[in-house]
Amino acid sequence: MENFEKEKLKRAKKQIGELKGFYSHLAIYIVINTFILINIYLKTDDFWQWQHFVTLFAWGIGVFFHASKVFNYNPFFGRNWEERQIQKYIDKDKKEMDKYK
Repeated sequence: MENFEKEKLKRAKKQIGELKGFYSHLAIYIVINTFILINIYLKTDDFWQWQHFVTLFAWGIGVFFHASKVFNYNPFFGRNWEERQIQKYIDKDKKEMDKYK
């Protein structure tokens, strides 16, 4: 029982560390991109060009995937996809085994 509690504490600390890492990443993303965009706005006559937003967009994709990992969200397979696939294969194996009984 004591090992179980230690394991829970270890997992909780790991999750908090990942969450802290994500929030640091997000804060740096916001600060740096704000600085870049303000700098471009002040030094350029034509602000609305796609080149000015490449860093914002590309880094934003990275932030999105970081968030999906930390918050356990998979935009491609949906919730419980892995569990459904495992259950599907278990059921398939069960049917195969029933044939030989």
